[in-house]
Amino acid sequence: MKKFLTEKVSAALATLGYRDGMTLVFEKPKLQAHGDLTTNVAMLLAKSLKKNPRAVAQEIVGALKLEPENVSKVEIAGPGFINFTFTGSFVTRQLGTLLAQGAAFGKSTLGAGKKIQVEFVSANPTGPLSVGHGRQAAVGDTLANLLQWMGYAVTREYYYNNAGRQMRMLAESTYARYIQLFDDSHPFPEDGYQGDYIRDIAESLRTQKGGALRKQDKEQALEFCKSFAEQFLFEEIKKVLARMGVKFDVFYNEDSLYSSGKIQEVIQELRTKGLAYDQDGAVWFKATTFGAEKDRVIVKSTGEPTYRLPDIAYHREKFRRGFDVIVDIFGADHIATIPDVLAGVKALGYDSEKVKVVIHQFVTLLKDGQQVKMSKRAANFVTLDELIDEVGSDAVRFFFIMRSISSHLEFDLNLAKEQSENNPVYYLQYAHARIASILRFAEGEGSGPKLEGFASIKFELLREQAEIDLAKILLEFPDTIERIHSNFEPHHLPNYLNDVAAAFHRFYHDHRVVIDDKALSQARLGLCLATKTVLSNGFAILGISAPERM
Repeated sequence: MKKFLTEKVSAALATLGYRDGMTLVFEKPKLQAHGDLTTNVAMLLAKSLKKNPRAVAQEIVGALKLEPENVSKVEIAGPGFINFTFTGSFVTRQLGTLLAQGAAFGKSTLGAGKKIQVEFVSANPTGPLSVGHGRQAAVGDTLANLLQWMGYAVTREYYYNNAGRQMRMLAESTYARYIQLFDDSHPFPEDGYQGDYIRDIAESLRTQKGGALRKQDKEQALEFCKSFAEQFLFEEIKKVLARMGVKFDVFYNEDSLYSSGKIQEVIQELRTKGLAYDQDGAVWFKATTFGAEKDRVIVKSTGEPTYRLPDIAYHREKFRRGFDVIVDIFGADHIATIPDVLAGVKALGYDSEKVKVVIHQFVTLLKDGQQVKMSKRAANFVTLDELIDEVGSDAVRFFFIMRSISSHLEFDLNLAKEQSENNPVYYLQYAHARIASILRFAEGEGSGPKLEGFASIKFELLREQAEIDLAKILLEFPDTIERIHSNFEPHHLPNYLNDVAAAFHRFYHDHRVVIDDKALSQARLGLCLATKTVLSNGFAILGISAPERM
């Protein structure tokens, strides 16, 4: 519908001599009475033309060449909006195109030829993934799926650090639990990592090494424990992510920035540009040059870099690897660090506008109306693995996506397990399964639509309001995908799919599908198949299953 109007309005503007390369925007009005689509092009032109917006709108409407079989009404509203209402036959005719495109419906070439990197999760290998990491995994992978639908060459990347104090504590915790397997009186570090996962690592370590580590020099033993625990945990992290259908193309180790000399390169480059200086024994970055309230320490007086420095160096490597767009997905706890990293990117001569930062808020688990705070396995938080065990991967992915990432998410465990229309993911998957059942029944009756028969389906027979309303919503799928691409807010997809399922249930409630009128039955079956196609395509982007039976 938007493509059709873009061509018609562009032609009218050209006729009037108003075409100046502006991008036409059509939106769905908030009220159904205002039509199917509206544009504010007259209001945008009025200022440069020094005319009344309604007068400009009247000129545009007068120059439009619209066929009555396609558009039933055009009206000017408010200060100069132009509202369009399509005929039911125009809408239903598009169903043939939808069915012909099938699994490709909603895809585009907007990102063709562009490389995009999506970095997400990036948890250090010191323990199991939390539910907060789970939200980031769902958001990151869904956006990556959507960007692939838009034609981008997508690289999913996981960035981690296996050095520093936290890894030393992981080594000491693992070593202590290992020694306790032979001597339960051995002390455990006061600030060591609690939770049964450390015991699991120690047991696995004993299986491999027996008691050999007890005889080694402690520092050597600790180094082995660190390496062993890191590998153990990273394999567990990968397994849990795989349960959610998340797989990474690249694992990038922060330590490599040091070993390859890239950290020192960044410091030297900033010094050369006059953007780094020494003070009080520390190295400072002139962040004030880029709008910050004060300069930032990038190397402490102890010689230890602050978090800003490796992050700046890492982003430099992202640009040097040739990505056209860089997407960083962080939890809300990272919000204060982002301006410094972007300032560092600018200081090194790169376009920080190419970095898209997506921030998600925290997650709270609820069970029986009460907050769930911790588990035995991790001691101080519920693990993502446990959450998947509890409600399944489909519910995990869907629930993490269904609310705006800028909002705190309350994950209701009871609701996620409920098999009723109250459970939003069950409601959508049930709609898909119900349609599959209808199509199986029709095929058994000999009236099911065939791929080669789409062109012969008489969709113009769909004249009931519920049929037309459903068809209109289905045709909004490509626009929904483009909207998410524009704002990186994936919750719009579950919301849209809910509207699709609701419109289908209204149609199905009011109208039988398989009836004696074979032509109308075929049209309704085609509408059902189109609905199933849109739901399935949406599920593919969300990374959830599309069940044929429930």
